[in-house]
Amino acid sequence: MNQYVTGATIKALREKRKLTQLQLANMLNVSDKTISKWETGKGYPDITLLEPIADALNVSVPELMSGKIISNANVSANMMKSKFYVCPVCGNVIHAMGDAVIYCHGILLAPIDFEEADEKHKIHVEKVEDEYYVKIYHDMTKKHYISFIAAVSMDKTQIVKLYPEGNAEARFKINGARKIYFYCNRDGLFSIDPVKKDKI
Repeated sequence: MNQYVTGATIKALREKRKLTQLQLANMLNVSDKTISKWETGKGYPDITLLEPIADALNVSVPELMSGKIISNANVSANMMKSKFYVCPVCGNVIHAMGDAVIYCHGILLAPIDFEEADEKHKIHVEKVEDEYYVKIYHDMTKKHYISFIAAVSMDKTQIVKLYPEGNAEARFKINGARKIYFYCNRDGLFSIDPVKKDKI
């Protein structure tokens, strides 16, 4: 049987909150022996207790289940600290304004680190009236393609989803766009500052 929540996670979170096993047990209307069984891996909490356990330990249910506790430092929701998550199964693209616990197809997704655009991933950015016209010089085959292009400003994120055998290009309202990101399904996330450079 696969554990959906580990005893080690429950113990670590209980100790972080400076709760004894008895105090946690009283909060959940179970015995302290039950808490001990969970923490030593000799038993598992019933699924109906996941939400009360998460509430008692001051975390979300996904954090409890994943064992990954997120502390989002971006409390002011600064768009320039945006994170992108991409599901390797379906290509789902998720944008967040900071760290998050995100699952897709049962997979815990990690935020994608970006690199500066390189020779294999050339990008052209051109101002056309009040827009940036962005073109990525990249093949768009079914197996190797650019999945999305995004423009991020201080208060807005614009995302254009791309598809294999289409064109790797997009238009974005300039409106203070400070970063342009694009994602290659094989090589990852790339970024440039359109204000500093028009071409790579």
